[in-house]
Amino acid sequence: MSRWAVSTPRSGSACRDLAADNGAMNGTVISLGPAYAGVLALLALVGAGVVAWFRVGAPGAVATAAVRATVQLATVSLVIVAVLRSWWLTVAFVVAMYAVATVTAARRISTLRTGWPATLPIGLGVLPALVLLLAARVLPPTPLALLPTAGILIGGAMTATTLAGKRALDELRARHGEYEAGLALGLPDRDAALEICRPAASQALIPALDQTRTVGLVTLPGAFVGVLLGGASPIQAGAAQLLILVALLAVEAVAVAATVELVARGRLRAATPEPAPQPAVVGSAGRAG
Repeated sequence: MSRWAVSTPRSGSACRDLAADNGAMNGTVISLGPAYAGVLALLALVGAGVVAWFRVGAPGAVATAAVRATVQLATVSLVIVAVLRSWWLTVAFVVAMYAVATVTAARRISTLRTGWPATLPIGLGVLPALVLLLAARVLPPTPLALLPTAGILIGGAMTATTLAGKRALDELRARHGEYEAGLALGLPDRDAALEICRPAASQALIPALDQTRTVGLVTLPGAFVGVLLGGASPIQAGAAQLLILVALLAVEAVAVAATVELVARGRLRAATPEPAPQPAVVGSAGRAG
C-alpha cells in the first residue's frame, strides 16, 4: 500500500471486535479496573502536590485538567463510532474542535471579548493544510483519517497561537519604553511593535521544532504508534508520522506569523485591567483633627 493502512470498519461492533482482536494479539489493550483508576488518581495527585509544594502554579488546575480529560475522553469514546459513520458528523466534530481551540486560545491570550481574533491564526494554519492533504490524496479521504489529523493540526495551531500571543503581548508590556522610542524615531506603529514582539513570539515554534528534530530518537509520536498498531508496516507508519510533523511545522509557522501580525496591528490586545480604587482624599480639617 502506498497510502496509510487505514480502513473503515463496516459497523461499530466490527470496529470494537477488530480493535479487541488486534489488542489481544499484540498485547496493547490497557486493562481497565481498580488499578487503572488508582494509578490515574495517584498521578493526578502527584502533579497537583508538586505544583502546590514548589508553588509553580495552581494545584487546582492540575486536578481540574485531569477530571476534564477523563470526562471528555469518556464522552468521545462513546460517540466516536457514530461520528465516524457520517461525513456530516465528522465535519461537525472538526468544527467543534476548532471552536473549542479558538475559545481556549482567546482566553489564554486575553479574554474572550478581546481575544476573539485568535480564531484567524488557527484557521489560516489548519484549513489550507487539510485542503492540500486531501486534494493531493496523501491523506485518505475518509472520516477515520480526517478526524485525528484535523485534531492534531488544530491542537498544534492552538498551542502556537496561545504561546505567540502571550509572549508578544507580555514583551510589548514589559518593553513599552522601547516601543515608544521606536515611535519617536519615526517608525510606524506596526513596525515599532514588530521590532519588540517578533523575536519573543518566535519562541512559540520551539516545541514543534524540537519534536520534529528529535522524532525517533527521543519520542515515538502518537501517529506513528497508532498507524503501526493499526496494522501498517513501520515504513508506512514512519511516512504517516513524517507527514503529520511537517504539516504541523507549516501550520504552526502560519499561526505564529498571523498572531504576531495581529498583535502588531493592535487587533489582538491584552485585557484592559480594572482601574485600581483611588484612596479617599482627606481634607485639611480632617488632617488637623
